Amino acid sequence: MFKRREEPAPKLDVVPAQTRVTSILGENTSWKGELTGKGGIRIEGLFEGKINLEGLIIVDQKGRVESDLIKADTVIVGGSVRSDIQARRVEIRSTGKVWGNVTAVRFSTEEGAYLRGKIQMEEEVQEKEKADQEAPVPVQEEPKTTKPALKPKKSKPKED
Repeated sequence: MFKRREEPAPKLDVVPAQTRVTSILGENTSWKGELTGKGGIRIEGLFEGKINLEGLIIVDQKGRVESDLIKADTVIVGGSVRSDIQARRVEIRSTGKVWGNVTAVRFSTEEGAYLRGKIQMEEEVQEKEKADQEAPVPVQEEPKTTKPALKPKKSKPKED
């Protein structure tokens, strides 16, 4: 009579590592080198070197990055960055400062943000580069010879 209904277990949405922070460079930490891979990083200290990451980069208010180039899916700047940035999405928060050129599909700033450099908007940044690298080199074919088109026959007027 009082049978308990079994409810389905709630679905747990797994957030991909590229869209969340998986590593933190702490406030009193400095790192020199190259950062590559997949995932997200929050930089609260100092990072000097090259960054090429499939994922999210957050530069905290106290964070600093000094690099030639930062490549990532998303870059959010709340601290200071002295580097060119190539990403699908770039946000410069009100406390963020960027010295360098930005190439992005989506770009936004908050009031008070600082940018000294150029902004170049693209349709797709990283996909375009990958396609250029993976695309086969086109082979130039010799022009095909074709026969000229036949002219239609003139019809003779009908005689009555």
